[in-house]
Amino acid sequence: MYREPRTTIVNKQHKKYPYLLKDLEIERKNQVWATDITYIPMEKGFMYLSAIIDLHTRYVVGWDISNTMNASWCITVLENALAQHGKPEIFNTDQGSQYTSELHTQLLIDNNIKISMDGKGRALDNIFIERLWRTVKYENVYLQAYKDVKTLRKGLEEYFEFYNNQRFHQSLKNKTPNEVYHLQNVA
Repeated sequence: MYREPRTTIVNKQHKKYPYLLKDLEIERKNQVWATDITYIPMEKGFMYLSAIIDLHTRYVVGWDISNTMNASWCITVLENALAQHGKPEIFNTDQGSQYTSELHTQLLIDNNIKISMDGKGRALDNIFIERLWRTVKYENVYLQAYKDVKTLRKGLEEYFEFYNNQRFHQSLKNKTPNEVYHLQNVA
């Protein structure tokens, strides 16, 4: 029987960063990246999926799955995206403990990346990644009903390949994220 994962609320203070995207005109790739974590239901339990998306092009610059959602995993996803795609000017997250951890914020600071964080309880602040979760789940995860981690990883690899390279987006004038991301020069 499937059960939604429990979240633990820790009443610990963390440094708060402002939400930098309000009224911001996002005009080029690598201007703003956003990230989040969602859970993926499995036959027995669930896994976590983390992804980083370029907001202008909708290109998924990095993703990974894990059975835990700790800060080191999120840092690895970010480091891999930075190594493959350069760096954004702004990195937007929610205020989850993974993203407010000293190690995660320090990685951004060390790379001269501005930190933007959603307001508490403001899911719409990170609407692009929320839309990505909906798309991934309805176009892939719920249809596949993955039974094990190996098939989940392979299925998501294939899906993100499709999403970036073949799936047309109305917001991109019916181009793929890959077409828009790789046709634009870095600012």
